[in-house]
Amino acid sequence: MKIALLGYGKMGRYIEQLATQAGHQVVLRVDEHNRDRTGVSDLEAADVAIEFSRPDAAVNNIELALAAGVPIVVGTTGWLDALPAVRLRVEQAGGALFYASNFSIGVNLFFSAARDLARKLAHEGYTARIEETHHTEKLDAPSGTALTLQQKIGGAFPKAAIPIESFREPDVPGTHRLIFQSAVDTIELTHTARSREGFARGALAAAAWLVGKQGTFTMSDLLQSE
Repeated sequence: MKIALLGYGKMGRYIEQLATQAGHQVVLRVDEHNRDRTGVSDLEAADVAIEFSRPDAAVNNIELALAAGVPIVVGTTGWLDALPAVRLRVEQAGGALFYASNFSIGVNLFFSAARDLARKLAHEGYTARIEETHHTEKLDAPSGTALTLQQKIGGAFPKAAIPIESFREPDVPGTHRLIFQSAVDTIELTHTARSREGFARGALAAAAWLVGKQGTFTMSDLLQSE
């Protein structure tokens, strides 16, 4: 698999390391130093693009991949206000987009467990809140993962917004805690990432799955196909 990396920070380098170990080839690396000089023709050698950049660059990177006819996996968060327009653009271009707030398989199973637990506990008088902690370099707060978690369990608590508290500490890949409280007890569900490896492996799995498809997809599509 020939990969274009749109965004070459810590995640991009981690993905390149794992991709190379798996026998894939990185044919393009784009960061802030060469983004303005990167055009459609530069992506045409790639089978797929993987995008981990900045919220203000994500939509432009998606547009670039669609114009090149290259499917794109997007791990950047903080841009989803533009998702309706991007979905339409993907459809018009006959392209392929895979986006997720978190590519960790463990986190996505965490989402499923949280949704099931919320459905049961909401009827028992519990309230819910979310805490998330990430490294100090993370640009968006709350994190995309926390917002996805809020959305996943929100249907069980339609009368109250589920609060999110965000913390930023050095060298924390990502920790998310879902706390259910009642008058008699507290139940907590926690996911703690030990490194970026889970995110990188998930992104590579999504990239391999996306090649040859058309449409807009998320982690639930990938997990349901397994």
